[in-house]
Amino acid sequence: MVDKDLLSIQETRALVRAARAAQPSLEQAGQERVDALVDAIAGVGAEMAEELGKMAAEETGFGKWKDKTQKNILATEKLAAYFKEMKTVGIVSEDVEKRIVEIAMPMGVIAGLIPSTNPTSTTLYKAIIALKSANAIVFSPHPGAVACITATVDMIKRVLKAMGLPEDLVGVISVPTIEGTDELMKISDMILATGGAAMVKAAYSSGTPALGVGPGNVPVFIERSADVDVAVQKVLASKTFDNGTICASEQAIVTEACIADRVKASLVAQGGYFLEGDKLDRVKRVMERPNGAMNPAIVGRSAADIAKIAGIEVPAGTTMLLCEEEGVGPKFPFSKEKLTALLGFYTVNDWQEACELCYKLLENGGMGHSMGIHSNNETVIREFALKKPVSRFLVNTPTTQGAVGITTNLSPSFTLGCGTVGGSATSENVGPQHLFNIRRMAYGLDDAAAVPARSADTVDAQAVTHMIMEQLKKMSTVSGG
Repeated sequence: MVDKDLLSIQETRALVRAARAAQPSLEQAGQERVDALVDAIAGVGAEMAEELGKMAAEETGFGKWKDKTQKNILATEKLAAYFKEMKTVGIVSEDVEKRIVEIAMPMGVIAGLIPSTNPTSTTLYKAIIALKSANAIVFSPHPGAVACITATVDMIKRVLKAMGLPEDLVGVISVPTIEGTDELMKISDMILATGGAAMVKAAYSSGTPALGVGPGNVPVFIERSADVDVAVQKVLASKTFDNGTICASEQAIVTEACIADRVKASLVAQGGYFLEGDKLDRVKRVMERPNGAMNPAIVGRSAADIAKIAGIEVPAGTTMLLCEEEGVGPKFPFSKEKLTALLGFYTVNDWQEACELCYKLLENGGMGHSMGIHSNNETVIREFALKKPVSRFLVNTPTTQGAVGITTNLSPSFTLGCGTVGGSATSENVGPQHLFNIRRMAYGLDDAAAVPARSADTVDAQAVTHMIMEQLKKMSTVSGG
């Protein structure tokens, strides 16, 4: 009889050992070759974005494959382009006047914890930012998404092989268990934790440096000066994107009484359905487990799916189920995070009352994460931005797409820091800059020697990427894939 937990621990140790042995080769490869590798992974990942998106949706049952495809493209092409010019290997900065030279030092082996809600995109994203900063990475996949995550890692391994770099620079646990993940967190050099609150807490408690993110209970305020129909369209486009599986999706709409009827009418006209009476009671019963935790059976599901699970009928074409919630807290399920096609709806008298209510919603499980506002009143916008305990305050844009860098100039990311107020070590969208240390070489002020100029080796990254693509095509033909 095989002990699954022991097998997982043994496999994890072997993967980390191999990754640690392989990592120096990437550091020694230099910036140009590292960048060529990232470009190649991004290129092949983008080509496989649809295939991986379909695999993720089919295996997990969460979300929409078309939206997962877009997330895969964000995690490859757009991510690589955003950080293309960033120096992450060797000397990254020289200040001749202050006589300080900064040298990047990779952390070593990164532990990548991957959720089932965004499995392939998060794997691509974490692999690229780890390799861009000359680290190796070992993934602990969610048990419900092992196949699609493994397929993503296998693709990256093929690129590494074509580049003449060790395949062990990336690894994935094939037998994921809590014990195996705990071991990975203990013996790695840095943890990138994306998942539930328990996982993030475990990462920070492991004794290994970690970057984790908290839950996102994102309120959005539609203020009286907003274009109501446009604001509603953006909220629904955000909340229905991959059926709400991104933690930056809106969880509650807050609006003023003077426009509440217009907002409600626009929501209904654009696919929203307000639950009442027995239908509302039935949906509330399937929203949570007995302990108040989110029911995984409804995560990433469409409005029609939720209605079916709850045993109710909704109008054809319904894309969002809403509840006019009366309060905030454990007894009010629509005031919590809902990674699915469910939205709370609140009416207040003015923006000052909205400000207070949004703060309460954030306190109810979203501190430090994100918030949205739709308004043309810059004074109100600034007042909210100055007072809300969030790391991303998103103005006149869908909060999902805005937070991850699709509709804003924020850096593309699937690990959204929540700052210390949210229990995170950073408030930024996590990128390669968070995965290397800086060694500072400082010359004495009385030293007459000049800081030497650095010569740079040049590599035609585009030509290298083209060569890799051709090799991969040949490999695919030979294997019949």
